[in-house]
Amino acid sequence: MNERSQTNSKSVISLTLGIISIVIPIIGLVIGIIGVVFSRKAAKEIAFSNESGSGFATAGLVCSVVGIVLQTFIVAAYYLFASVMTVK
Repeated sequence: MNERSQTNSKSVISLTLGIISIVIPIIGLVIGIIGVVFSRKAAKEIAFSNESGSGFATAGLVCSVVGIVLQTFIVAAYYLFASVMTVK
């Protein structure tokens, strides 16, 4: 049986950032991008080491991408709404 020593800390950070990117408006766009970077680094580290946390890294990537898409739509909707309201 393959024993894993500990959970990769970057994978936990990526999951946390991914969840935060969904919840916090506007700033979540930047946080989501940082979450994607952390999840990719965590996945590479997990592949070369004997650590666990690949599920956390994958979930962090998914949450970060969802957060980026959601925040992009929110920012676009805000600017469209602002531009429509200023036109007379």
